[in-house]
Amino acid sequence: MKPAFKLAAAALLLSPLASLSAQDQPSETPLNQPIPNAPPIAEQREHSYSRHGITIADPYHWLKDQSYPVIDDPDVLAYLNAENAWFEAQMAPHSALVEELFQEMRGRIKEDDSTVPQKDGDWLYWAEYEAGSEYRKYYRRPVSGGEAQLYLDANVLAEGHEYLSINDISISRNGRYMAYSIDTDGSERYTVRIKDLETGDLLPDVIEETNTSLTWAANDTMLVYGVANENWRVDNVRVHRIGTDAAEDVEIYREAQLGFTVHAGLSGNEEWLILATGDNETSEVWLLPASDPLGTQQLVRARQTGVEYSVDVKDSTLFVHHNADHLNFSLATAPLANPAQWTTLIPGSDEFYLTGVDLFRDFYVTEGRLAGLDQVQVRYYDDPARLEQITFPEASYTAGLSNNPEWDMQALRLSYQSMITPSTVYDYHVGEQRLETLKVQEIPSGYDPSLYTVERLEIPARDGTLVPVSVVYRKDRQTGDNGQGGPLHLYAYGAYGYAVPPGFSTNRLSYVDRGMAYAIAHIRGGDDLGRRWYLQGKMEERTNTFNDFVDVARGLIALGYTTEGQISASGGSAGGELMGAVVNQAPELWGAVAAHVPFVDVLSTMLDESLPLTPGEWPEWGNPVESKAAFTHILSYSPYDQVTAQDYPPMLVTAGLNDPRVTYWEPAKWVAKLRVTKTDDNVLLLKTNMGAGHGGRSGRFESLREDAEEAAFILWQLGVAE
Repeated sequence: MKPAFKLAAAALLLSPLASLSAQDQPSETPLNQPIPNAPPIAEQREHSYSRHGITIADPYHWLKDQSYPVIDDPDVLAYLNAENAWFEAQMAPHSALVEELFQEMRGRIKEDDSTVPQKDGDWLYWAEYEAGSEYRKYYRRPVSGGEAQLYLDANVLAEGHEYLSINDISISRNGRYMAYSIDTDGSERYTVRIKDLETGDLLPDVIEETNTSLTWAANDTMLVYGVANENWRVDNVRVHRIGTDAAEDVEIYREAQLGFTVHAGLSGNEEWLILATGDNETSEVWLLPASDPLGTQQLVRARQTGVEYSVDVKDSTLFVHHNADHLNFSLATAPLANPAQWTTLIPGSDEFYLTGVDLFRDFYVTEGRLAGLDQVQVRYYDDPARLEQITFPEASYTAGLSNNPEWDMQALRLSYQSMITPSTVYDYHVGEQRLETLKVQEIPSGYDPSLYTVERLEIPARDGTLVPVSVVYRKDRQTGDNGQGGPLHLYAYGAYGYAVPPGFSTNRLSYVDRGMAYAIAHIRGGDDLGRRWYLQGKMEERTNTFNDFVDVARGLIALGYTTEGQISASGGSAGGELMGAVVNQAPELWGAVAAHVPFVDVLSTMLDESLPLTPGEWPEWGNPVESKAAFTHILSYSPYDQVTAQDYPPMLVTAGLNDPRVTYWEPAKWVAKLRVTKTDDNVLLLKTNMGAGHGGRSGRFESLREDAEEAAFILWQLGVAE
């Protein structure tokens, strides 16, 4: 199977940091708990810490269970359960609205849906949902003809568990074996099993405590993976020989640098095993033959702080996607015999942001963004000047390569959508330069794109920078009583260089069809407008992200799209940190805020070197352990530390007890502090998933119900629905 292997930084998107997780904890608020008539008030216990001559009081430090990663402190569990009971009590009068929203959201989902089959070797692969099922079934059938084979049923794997996540499914090149890894509590501690697809039997092989992709090598006799260490950091690559005990697995790479995370994958032609290590700003790659994972490794180029690169191989030539000579990345080639000798093939550009390169047998594909708009380009090895731009039918959209597993691809599988166009699957026939539509997302309850308008705005931030904003609303949207626009929802992320795409969402229709506008702020911290856009929202420039969001909100008010106090806002993880910062800075703007698994206790977390991803996150946020400047800067915006006695908007906050990225105590401490500090009577709710992790519940309908709860909270607070 041709993998789409690229170096990934230590940080996971939507994961400002990680930590070890709890297991086997109570999964629900006790049924016999009385209905509360007041919100819980967490006890304040004296605690403080000092660094760089500055002392910080932290009276809710006790909410971090001191036996962590075991969470068994009865006071901690009692507080979380009390908050859950308060959430249920406050939402109970709106249960009919939650159910209404859930049913309409569910009505937009084609329940018996399937992916478009894709050829990989001798088989066609696809996945299906059955009507009413929470999880997918995975199928294949021979290209030559024959019956479909069900090779994995996630519904069966989920039996007896509240939660299921499949990290990777990897089928051997000969099609016989399937390796897969699952997590059943949201902790992202994955267990690997191997199935013989010819017999249907599970092999006795079991690999525990993984959190990496699974790569077949040595003619399908070995599996390459990584194990998380005691701090839940993947700092190694190991080789498992099929049919042996995992205790006999051989470690072939060990990373010594704190904060670096290791990944393994194959080159596009599957001839080379690529070992990549790095953090959020630096990378290093090693090569060795896929036929001999225990063989000699070859360094591509020694790590250099600030230089990121990834590689692929064709014949005797190495292709290197890197930022060594331009922020927006370049493409270079090098001889395999001398891989550090890079020769520029595609120079970096201030206008075009080169985000990725994929090699195929007869051509290669470059992806990027031009003025924030996705670009997909076909290029040729024998004619560097030849470029075929794949064009799409709308002026604003998001598009890119999808599942292209083979080295010899003549039709490229592409994904496409816009804010009014449902998800679309194309094949691009390279020889004919022709797009073929294979599937358009079906919305059973009905959908008419002609009812909606999409706009792309540019709103100036306080420093004069123009921030792009994507807005969608119904053409028949009514203005408010004052002649200006009515309620509006504003969303952003703003970290790790993740550009929020202007894509389609069926759930968004539950807001827009009730007369709201929905806006995505493409704020700094993402890389929507290139690498510099990302760099201007990290480290010492982090506050640009928060200021951009506030200034976009004020700009939308000035343009007549909405009014103060009629804006709802949401964000998760690092986007939850954004929510915490903007309610501190400009609480009057927001009529409702949803902060999901929010990274709000930034300072104390970035000081804790024992947490798994903290060292790897220092290049993103700064290192307050060593730098007083970083300490004071993070302190200046850390949402938990900056809670003040002022009015705050109505807020819904979520957490996951088993969350290995933003630990449960961050939102818990934040809510506890807000309760006794804020000066308003607005609703403040904390919902902790006691049996899930960073992404909430895992089943498609269970997670949809949580979406309905959020929408109900926002519509309730804005007065839209009731």
